Amino acid sequence: MTVEVQVRDNNVDQALRALKKKMQREGLYREMRMRRHYEKPSERRAREKAEAIRRFRKLMKKRAERDEA
Repeated sequence: MTVEVQVRDNNVDQALRALKKKMQREGLYREMRMRRHYEKPSERRAREKAEAIRRFRKLMKKRAERDEA
């Protein structure tokens, strides 16, 4: 996986912002953080289950807000 950004008009700050945004969208920051330390398979399953529950609750909250409006 390669993330590339072109620097235009020697504007490195703008290119750096674009790079950070692309990395955020691709999930590279999260992956780097996860790979810093070994995660036991049981911890991984627990984390993924908690994330799924969180996503489901968020979806149900959005649906409830949409339905009552």
